[in-house]
Order: sequence, then C-alpha cells, then structure tokens
Amino acid sequence: MGQRVGVGWHGGHCFQCAACKSGDFGACETSSTTGITTDGGYAEFMIARMEALNIIPDGFDPVEAAPLLCAGRTTFGALKNCVARGGDLVAIHGLGGLGHLGLQFAAKLGFETAVLSRGKEKESLARQLGAHHFIDTNTADAAKELMNLGGAKVILCTAPNSKAISELVNGLCRNGQMIIVTYVDEMAQLSLASLMRGNRSISGWVGGTPEDALRFSILTGVRPIVEVFPLEQAALAFEKMMSGTVHFRAVFKIGGN
Repeated sequence: MGQRVGVGWHGGHCFQCAACKSGDFGACETSSTTGITTDGGYAEFMIARMEALNIIPDGFDPVEAAPLLCAGRTTFGALKNCVARGGDLVAIHGLGGLGHLGLQFAAKLGFETAVLSRGKEKESLARQLGAHHFIDTNTADAAKELMNLGGAKVILCTAPNSKAISELVNGLCRNGQMIIVTYVDEMAQLSLASLMRGNRSISGWVGGTPEDALRFSILTGVRPIVEVFPLEQAALAFEKMMSGTVHFRAVFKIGGN
C-alpha cells in the first residue's frame, strides 16, 4: 500500500512461452502488441496487472524513472547481454531518445564509445554523455571510420533508417554484433558475404528488465533527458514524438506529483 511503481512496455502474460516463464514479458512473441494497443496510458489513474509493475526506488524522480522502464530497459538490456566486454569499441547509431541512454549505459559499462550522428550539432552533448569518438555521418563514411578505430565489437542501432543501418555492417570487427533496438518499417539490403567474411551477426532486441536498468542508473548516475508536458498537452506531446522534434523523451507530469 502506497508503494511507488511504474509500468513499462508489457509485451504479454500468457505464461506459456519461454519469455513469459522467465519474466521477460517484453520478449513475449504470442502477445507482443498488448503493451502498444491497450488503452489506459494517458490517464491519471489506471489498472495494471501485477506482473507488469516495477518498483520505483525511493528518492528516484518519477519523471526520470519513467523513460527507464521502456527505453532504458531496452538499451541497457541489449548492452548488458551483448558480446562486447570492457574496453571494446561500441558504436551508438543515433543520439535521440534511445541513443542518449544507450550511450550513457555503454560508457558506464566500460566500453570505448563512438556516436554516429548526422551533423555536428550533437557532438558536444555526445561527449558530455561519455562518447570517446564522434562521427558525423553527413561528411564521413561511418563504417570506414569505425574500421579506422579497429572495428566496432557492437553497433547499437537506435536510428530508424534501414539504408544507414545496412551500410554500417562493414564497420563491425570480426565476430562483431549489430543490435537493432529501433522499429524500422522498411526492408534492408545487406551484404551476406560481408557477414560471412567477418563472422558478423545481426540481431534485434526488445527485452530487458526494468529493475536492472533502474538499479544500474542509480548506482552510476545515468539519467534520461526529458521534455515534460502536463497531461492536458498529451496531443502536443504525441505530435512532437511522432515528428521527431521532442527533446529526447516526452514525459507527462500529472498535477504536482
């Protein structure tokens, strides 16, 4: 009673597949649209299944905790379970809502970090958040630049651009891994020979445990950059999110809480 909890993206709760049995509801394949199509998120009060609840630690600002239950769990889970180890080069493709969290997690996990972004506008912020290298994809061949650094052990793709993602495969080192954490509704053309020659792999990731992301963020100081809206401006927040003009993550703040 009175405990603070949050609800992230809850993929399902069939309790039949391996994902549900392990508690990784975000990876549930049988009902993966439940967390997207169910109404009730834009409200002052809601009912949620117990399995979807995540404890928010005392002292953690709920405005900062909210994005960690979805974007945070995804990026942290992907990096925590990737093939890279401390000191390896990890590239973050895109520095938006997912990418700015992925960069912070990568830096705090001890990886050598490179940010790939269009234009120089975000270079200063990228370095503040822990980037060791910044590659402007408007003026440089990102894959070649990564190979000049020795090749990326992992490329975390957070920007929804299938053409750009396809071109980055050649920036992976031998046994490197590309992880897609952004939804791209486009076909991608890949060089299968490039994958074979370098023993490279490509995978998607939507899972992760919110509590792990929260605990790690508390210990290391990882925090999302958010743009806060009152609930009355839900339509505006949604419009900015869909147009890609929101300041990293949109968060509703209800009343004085």
